Amino acid sequence: KFGWLGSLCGLKNPPASRLILKALGLEKGSGKAREEKVGVLTKAHIAAIVEEKMPDLNANSPEAAARLIAGTARSMGIDVK
Repeated sequence: KFGWLGSLCGLKNPPASRLILKALGLEKGSGKAREEKVGVLTKAHIAAIVEEKMPDLNANSPEAAARLIAGTARSMGIDVK
């Protein structure tokens, strides 16, 4: 997509919110995150996202990265189980 510039800059993975939506097969999150839930993210989903996103996250451990991903999901109106 970015040609030589992308390879020069070393592009990062997609945002965590995009990976969450992709894992759940959703187009977008909830406009009212506290009131309207649009899906459920499991620990297996979170583990897969953490594995892909870990190099880009500001986390020292996979457990901390999982908490970041879960927080992002909750802010999008997605339940975390």
